[in-house]
Amino acid sequence: MITLTGVHKTFGTNRVLRGVDLTIDSGTSMVIIGGSGSGKSVLLKCILGLVKHDSGTIALDGQDVTRADRDAFLARFGMLFQGGALFDSLPVWQNVAFRLLRGSLKRPKSEAREIAIEKLRRVGLTPDVADKFPAELSGGMQKRVGLARAIAAEPEIIFFDEPTTGLDPIMAGVINDLIREIVTEMGATAMTITHDMTSVRAIADNIAMLHDGVIKWTGPVTRLDDSGDPYLDQFIHGRAEGPIAAVR
Repeated sequence: MITLTGVHKTFGTNRVLRGVDLTIDSGTSMVIIGGSGSGKSVLLKCILGLVKHDSGTIALDGQDVTRADRDAFLARFGMLFQGGALFDSLPVWQNVAFRLLRGSLKRPKSEAREIAIEKLRRVGLTPDVADKFPAELSGGMQKRVGLARAIAAEPEIIFFDEPTTGLDPIMAGVINDLIREIVTEMGATAMTITHDMTSVRAIADNIAMLHDGVIKWTGPVTRLDDSGDPYLDQFIHGRAEGPIAAVR
């Protein structure tokens, strides 16, 4: 569904992406791993068109994303942001239904609220949460609201940016389970950025390791522990010594 070929992106003298090649098959869950500053978020933003890549091609269903109709293109995506990114001034249900209250996906207000409450239920939140404000919720509840918003418009593709950052291990496990269940139920294509190896094992079908601006290894999650790749092996075991330390 998503194909990246020779994607480069430079900021000033910082060459962040140096020829990324990656394929994400329809209906699968791809997890991108790599150290801080390895370019994972830049890669995601390039796919979404929030940052324009310098060269190479990014295609969705074979169509170059730079030539796609922006509204129609973005309507196919859902996104769970790292920090939740909820609007403090809006009640929870309006956060969840944000895309359903405006633009090409606009629905009547009553219908949008109904959908929002249904999606809140799907992530384990009761209807009384709908009229609360984000500041009244715990971090774990805010993350669930963010997940409900990501799936509110029934997207074909969902991006998850560090979905368990800032959560305790139990709540992180809950979020991981929800992501896996929802992606499977919806038949959606998922791309997750994370350095949390517990999340990787819980939600991935396939894994790609980004380091030094290129994909060093990609393969099924079942090969994670016997990949034979020294970069991946060092990263997943958190070893100080290895090729990554040598590069630095």
